[in-house]
Amino acid sequence: MAIGSGLGAQLGIAAESSYGTFVAPSKFIEFTKESLVLKKTTAQSAGIAAGRLVALSSRRVLTRQEVSGSIDLEITNKGLGVLLQALMGTTVTPVQQVATAAYLQTHVLADTAGKSLTIQKGVPLTTGVVTDKTFLGCKVTSAEFACEVGGMLTGSFEFDGKTCDEAQTLATASYPNMSVFHFGQMGIKSGTYGTEAALDGIRKVSCKIERPQHTERFYAGQAGLKKEPVSNDQVKISGSLESDYVATTLDDLHTSDGATSLVWEFIGPNIASTYFETFRITLPAVRFDEGPPTVDGFDVVKPTFQFTGLFDGTNPIKIEYMTTDITL
Repeated sequence: MAIGSGLGAQLGIAAESSYGTFVAPSKFIEFTKESLVLKKTTAQSAGIAAGRLVALSSRRVLTRQEVSGSIDLEITNKGLGVLLQALMGTTVTPVQQVATAAYLQTHVLADTAGKSLTIQKGVPLTTGVVTDKTFLGCKVTSAEFACEVGGMLTGSFEFDGKTCDEAQTLATASYPNMSVFHFGQMGIKSGTYGTEAALDGIRKVSCKIERPQHTERFYAGQAGLKKEPVSNDQVKISGSLESDYVATTLDDLHTSDGATSLVWEFIGPNIASTYFETFRITLPAVRFDEGPPTVDGFDVVKPTFQFTGLFDGTNPIKIEYMTTDITL
């Protein structure tokens, strides 16, 4: 029997082999907040019947269903490969580093066709009984990562899903020992791709990756459920660098509208040999939209530079994740 509050909640995920088809959860996420819900559309008959003052219950119909919501979490040193794959689109197999316990996942930006998740949510009643809500056909529509002075690296994933199945057996949650990436491990670099140099004065970073999709694929013959969403716009990448004004590097790029490669990384403890726990986002070309420094009193000048991530024509936009996970 679980605790009869949010303390007894759980979230399990699994990559689906086909859109909207249940796969038993194989990974369990330690999350801080979630808002996944079933959304339904109903229609009520407006038929007139002599003397009837209230609409007839039997003439209300359920015409369509879908799922929406988000999951907020801390980015840990293992267990997040399935989520990253659903965001970025590439089918990833962790690559063992020489003969060590370190495995590198390289999530290169690609189309997300065929990348959907089963997300099973356990919601506790006050009695301690945990109810099952299994969301099928969950597609990542955006993810935002952020970290600031004194904080952990956090992520917020937005989802669009097909339906909710409450007839599944709730999986037994299990969690490996995990640690989180944090500000003390954070580095930010810019410059020519492959030879980026560390930036000084950065206090807070955020990066958002949006995957626009046609989520209104409701057709006849589908029992009111949608078919798999398809990409219908270019990927949007944006973010910000909050800083003290210690150098003009970013200011000059804003003025010239020049492009630079941006690498945002977290290097954790050593796994083995020269391999360390790593979370790294590489954007080969960013341009700064806002952020010229202004003086607002006696304190240190603190510009926040807003950027847009673009394709440099050659190098991939990617997330690298070095863990001890042998599989996603």
